[in-house]
Amino acid sequence: MTFDAAAPLIGPDDIFSLSAVMASLAWLGIWLDGTWLGKRTSGVVWVIVIGTVLANTHVIPLKSSVYDFIGTYFVPLSIPLLLFKAELSRVIRDGGPVMLAFVVASVGVLAGAMIGYFLLDLGEIGPKVAGVFAAGWIGGSVNFVAVAKAVELTPEQFAIAISASAGVSIAALMVLLALPSLPFIRRFVPSRIIEETERAPAEIATELSLTTFRLTHVAGAIAASFIICAASAMIAEALKIDRYSIMIVTLLAIAAANAFPQSFKRLEGDFELGVYAMYLFFASIGASSDAVAFIEAAPVLLVYGLVILATFLVFVVVGAKVFKIDLAYAVVGAASAFVGAAPAAAVASAHGWKNLVTPGVMCGILGYVVATFIGVAVTGLLGGLN
Repeated sequence: MTFDAAAPLIGPDDIFSLSAVMASLAWLGIWLDGTWLGKRTSGVVWVIVIGTVLANTHVIPLKSSVYDFIGTYFVPLSIPLLLFKAELSRVIRDGGPVMLAFVVASVGVLAGAMIGYFLLDLGEIGPKVAGVFAAGWIGGSVNFVAVAKAVELTPEQFAIAISASAGVSIAALMVLLALPSLPFIRRFVPSRIIEETERAPAEIATELSLTTFRLTHVAGAIAASFIICAASAMIAEALKIDRYSIMIVTLLAIAAANAFPQSFKRLEGDFELGVYAMYLFFASIGASSDAVAFIEAAPVLLVYGLVILATFLVFVVVGAKVFKIDLAYAVVGAASAFVGAAPAAAVASAHGWKNLVTPGVMCGILGYVVATFIGVAVTGLLGGLN
């Protein structure tokens, strides 16, 4: 018998052991958020980092049905749980600044794509990669794939591009999670929302631990979330828009919350369940992050992605300062652009910004709608300059 050094200690089919790791990482992140370290760096960042370390040191596998299950089912189920108390009046009030931040962040992605293209020698696929990256980081993975097909990236080129982009996306998510904890950023871009959250009688993590969980409430919230997800799946299938089913989940959840506001307001533990599901999502992201592949897959594309990320962050921070956007709004709007609707909801919920979950999701969905057109246009523009 030969020993495979690359084989993970916990195999991909060891469902219970991997689930134990994911659940432990989620608990660790929630616990850290109530500590000195978590308040300054965000517990979610540590969930992703530790998950990545465990995967790349072969303690756990990089791919498993456990991670797929969390991403496929836990994330859609968490969206209604996070939105059951979403009031349309607040969505309208809070949506404007988040939308402005989303636009600024999207312009930052476009500027970074252009700057990086002219700074680096990307070769013949340069215009195609620029369009694919711009689409992926204004919309999401669906737009990334759509533009890749539209501009005819070969399977080999696609594999390299998506490997490089994945590492940058995770780096962006970690930076956006940590941004509100950085003192010099807080001084440069003030935030009433963050200050109010910090002045609250109980810290977010403490609130989570002290929440009253009533079985009838929890069971009802989970049942309602399942019903909404099931209805959304049927509607999406009927309309042949399966890839955009999260948009329907969001709309149905908001409709339910505003059709029966008193019933959902009385629920206890629904938002906290959604937050827990999002921590599991972050754990799965870290566990499926192949750091070696990110570095080895066309280093120039990785550098290109980092140039786009750096430009994006400059636009977000400076734009927030110039347009007087609250840092919390800026972070959620930026997340909805660069990492998508579900992660934007996760960023908002992880920081306890309940009123920003819905605007973040809605801006992320807008990104899905427009990003493919933007990506194809970028490729056409840069290709025409050659």
